[in-house]
Amino acid sequence: MKLIEETEYRFRIEREGAMRVPGIVYASRALLPGEPGDKTLTQVANVATLPGIVRAAYAMPDVHWGYGFPIGGVAATDVDNGGVVSPGGVGFDISCGVRLLVSPELDRDRLRPRLRAVMDHLDRAIPRGVGTKGVWRLPNRAALQQILTGGARFAVEQGHGVARDLQRCEDGGALDGADAATVSDRAVERGLGQVGSLGSGNHFLEVQAVDRAYDAAAAARMGLAEGAVCVMIHTGSRGLGHQICTDHVHQMGNAMGRFGIEVPDRQLACVPVHSPEGQAYLAAMAAAANYGRANRQLLTEATRRVFDRETSTTLDVLYDVSHNLAKLEKHPVDGQLRTVCVHRKGATRSLPPYHPELPADLAAVGQPVLIPGTMGTASYVLAGVPENPAFFSTAHGAGRVQSRHQAARHTNADALRRALEQAGILVRGSSRRGLAEETPEAYKDIDAVIETSHRAGLARKIARLVPLGVVKG
Repeated sequence: MKLIEETEYRFRIEREGAMRVPGIVYASRALLPGEPGDKTLTQVANVATLPGIVRAAYAMPDVHWGYGFPIGGVAATDVDNGGVVSPGGVGFDISCGVRLLVSPELDRDRLRPRLRAVMDHLDRAIPRGVGTKGVWRLPNRAALQQILTGGARFAVEQGHGVARDLQRCEDGGALDGADAATVSDRAVERGLGQVGSLGSGNHFLEVQAVDRAYDAAAAARMGLAEGAVCVMIHTGSRGLGHQICTDHVHQMGNAMGRFGIEVPDRQLACVPVHSPEGQAYLAAMAAAANYGRANRQLLTEATRRVFDRETSTTLDVLYDVSHNLAKLEKHPVDGQLRTVCVHRKGATRSLPPYHPELPADLAAVGQPVLIPGTMGTASYVLAGVPENPAFFSTAHGAGRVQSRHQAARHTNADALRRALEQAGILVRGSSRRGLAEETPEAYKDIDAVIETSHRAGLARKIARLVPLGVVKG
């Protein structure tokens, strides 16, 4: 594989073999995957073989090995010219994403004497862990079907939030095209009891404070004055989304031969977007996306109740955006505006200023791009920029450099907790192993990832957030 350094923050994988387009990797040399045996860049090249792919197979600064697609991968296929959709380009946690809540009145100094009480109550109020039941006990499958089609909108209609929440949510809180009939009985069973829960792994709820504003005017527009208290929620569609991915990878694997499709990795199973199998996957994926958005909406309300009781303050939604999704979008390709299926797997949508999908009060700034760091390190808010060449996409986090098994084997959870608390970060974890798996040493340097995103023209820095307390699955 030939890797060419085009700029300090952009590398090119030259086309060879079955590649239809080049690979473009946004990274500094320090962020490039480099461990012996690491297949991440091979996965980028494999994605470049997909039928209908246009421009390039892109890798974001936090890229690392994943299922089929690398995590931190972006690819767009031309829907009307044989373009395919691949569940591996979305991942198992469909619509995993980030929501950021901001207090318009509470700052770090005012919170400090109440922080421990807030964290203790969040510990009890936020369900998390493998298989954990959520805060919304659905009475029957009909109620779940309304979530699958209505997403956060349905949650708000049922009294779980306010209308303004939806104005600050991608797609207004619900992705069109969802069809509950395309969701298997097994997926429904897994989803019935988990609405309003974090799950496990790298999912979290974190109380934060604005540490630095890089663009004071844009930060002020977003309510991110230095010292302001925020809450970041990172979770997705739980077992329901995982089952939907599993179901459709299997179905597409069986169907590819009928369309004459061959891929270098069976984990890249795909079918044309316009095929019955492609349409069924997009409808089920949209249903999972809506489940994920309702999930974050329920967790928002649980968090608000704690802050109202313990600090007598409110929390507003700054933005809610997915980083595991495939969407049909219009983009220029070879001088023509085309409908493309943009796969973003571990990549955050990053719309530029004045994009028609932005809330009117944020139009001049650009879309808030929410990028969490690791437990104990900073998180960031960026904003979309007009010149982004990767279909308005950027990084979604720090990116793992150690597997969960490696991290757990080399980390003492009790020592990690003590170190975090000595640094002023209160930790409320559901298991010792879960904490060990998420040690900061298991991830890339979030500051380097953000700097690369900024300098590569994928987004621009607005504010840096630091953790005060974290609730972990």
